[in-house]
Amino acid sequence: MPRILAIDYGQKRTGIAVTDDLQIIASGLTTIPSETVIAFLKDYFAKENVAKVLIGEPKQMNGQPSESAPIIETFVVKFKTAFPDMALERVDERFTSKMAFQTMIDSGLKKKQRQNKALIDEISATIMLQDYLSRKMF
Repeated sequence: MPRILAIDYGQKRTGIAVTDDLQIIASGLTTIPSETVIAFLKDYFAKENVAKVLIGEPKQMNGQPSESAPIIETFVVKFKTAFPDMALERVDERFTSKMAFQTMIDSGLKKKQRQNKALIDEISATIMLQDYLSRKMF
């Protein structure tokens, strides 16, 4: 079965998570500089069978797009241009950064390790993907 990949796109860094072959478990893959995402994905898609890509959709508490939405929309256009045949789904990413930070605390990471923003981005993408998988099963 092909994998599902999740992208937590940001201005500077992008967190990426992927499922196992059975689409049961989400795992953090990496965090990369945002300007390298398309090149990274071209290489990854050449090596791995990916059925769908999830891209976070930043929203405010009232459901309106957040101030980072235009940056992500620009990336979505670039993604669709580079990968016109790849299934793409937007998913709500509210609270994923806060949940990622709490996950780091709960797992016992030291304060210095919790300041690693790249790790937060990767965990955020993993949370987004695991939430999607949980909803998909029911």
